[in-house]
Amino acid sequence: MPKIDLGPVGAVVSPGEDDFVDLAVALEQLGYTTVWLSGGPMRGLDQIAAVVRATRTAKIATGIIAVDRFPADEVGALYTELEASDPGRFVVGLGGAHGSNPLQTLNGYLDVLDAAGTVPVTSRVMAALGPRMVDLARDRASGAFPVLVTPGFAAGIRKRLGDDSTLAVEQLLVVDTDAERARAQARGPLGFLGQSPSYQASFRRMGFTDQEIAQLADRLVDALVPWGDADTVAARASEQLQAGADHVAISVVADPAAGFPLDQWRAVAAALGLGLQSR
Repeated sequence: MPKIDLGPVGAVVSPGEDDFVDLAVALEQLGYTTVWLSGGPMRGLDQIAAVVRATRTAKIATGIIAVDRFPADEVGALYTELEASDPGRFVVGLGGAHGSNPLQTLNGYLDVLDAAGTVPVTSRVMAALGPRMVDLARDRASGAFPVLVTPGFAAGIRKRLGDDSTLAVEQLLVVDTDAERARAQARGPLGFLGQSPSYQASFRRMGFTDQEIAQLADRLVDALVPWGDADTVAARASEQLQAGADHVAISVVADPAAGFPLDQWRAVAAALGLGLQSR
């Protein structure tokens, strides 16, 4: 299966932000080669189209479209529409199945896409934390998209995924050198996602104890959401690439009351040596 060229470093944007389209444009101009739209706050598939049409060359990927919320025929129709207007730019990230047999739900969803011939295997990635989801990403997509994993754990995913599939790792980070403040910010998304049994199981596979998971211990926070100055946090992206990731999707965690941390994104881009694009 051919890999998807996402470039080395992308950026994660929440479509729950009022100005998320303008933010995506700004991040593209900073040199982030793929803009990922987080799935939880996504209100409609039209938000994806808006970002594709506002940007120029960046891939626009979903991280992820929840298959329990958005029907396969609607996703397929959007892909067909955008492939006609902006070929090769929409990468369909899928996941978010719940119920008694989420793997069966995901396979059924992919069966619908395959039967319709709309979203090809070469343009889709799967959310993947556990081994069975990594296998699904390997067998029925062109990539896996794990989040909140250490570089060491990403190396294990790379090995199971094989060399022919794309490994895109979402890396949360906090650009703040104050330990107490930075960890408090990191515990926001960790506390939310850490309530999910699938994330708790993933944390255990990485060697964290139930007590550390329940308390969001410093060791867990520091391992999963690095903090510090721009050079320090950018180094984690490099570690993920060295561990076998083809692409790192950066999510800058900051105080929501302070607005979108564009200056922090700019500092991380500079630390990573990303080039400015002209429009």
